[in-house]
Amino acid sequence: MTSSDWSPAFTARVAGQLRRARKAAGLTVAAASEACASASLPIPATTITNLETGRRTSVDLGEFLVLSQVYRVPPVTLLFPLDAEPTVEALPGQNIPAWDALAWFTGETRLDHPAPEGSPREVLDLFRAHSDAVTTALTSARMARERRRKATLATDAGRRAALLDTVAAHEELAGEDQRELHAFRDRMRERGLTPPPLPDELGGGGPSAEGQV
Repeated sequence: MTSSDWSPAFTARVAGQLRRARKAAGLTVAAASEACASASLPIPATTITNLETGRRTSVDLGEFLVLSQVYRVPPVTLLFPLDAEPTVEALPGQNIPAWDALAWFTGETRLDHPAPEGSPREVLDLFRAHSDAVTTALTSARMARERRRKATLATDAGRRAALLDTVAAHEELAGEDQRELHAFRDRMRERGLTPPPLPDELGGGGPSAEGQV
């Protein structure tokens, strides 16, 4: 496919995915248009129809994002669907597996060496590592609470004592995970980055609340 053919063909593929997503969401074109207006970006029904039928050969980025939200699908899956063709022409003349295309778009392509510090990829990886740390801290905190709940409900004194012994270990692990998370967030701030808000379970009240862990 030539470079001049690639762009309209890519748009047509995305338009087909948008039509598929709209139908899966159970929306008529008119209902989708109304939902877009409710999302503060009115998109006329004629625009949606023209896009889906190929009469429109380009996709406005803002419209694309709002339609993705209205149809409740991750935008990247409309660009590179994993349940369609196994390969996709991600760029002119570059046919690659759909998963590789999606990973490239989301910055998850495997690297032989760590990305240089301060590069967009390194910052992206840093935020992903933060997300992993949040998941770890949430998991250990919930496990510790569940252990304490079971110990509280135990009617047999011996079993309660045994459970309380494990509670202390789980709570210590949970505390360690949270301290590591907050230290990670402090390092992000030192680099001028703003960590995402934490869940309430992990002191989501902001930096001042984090210092109380």
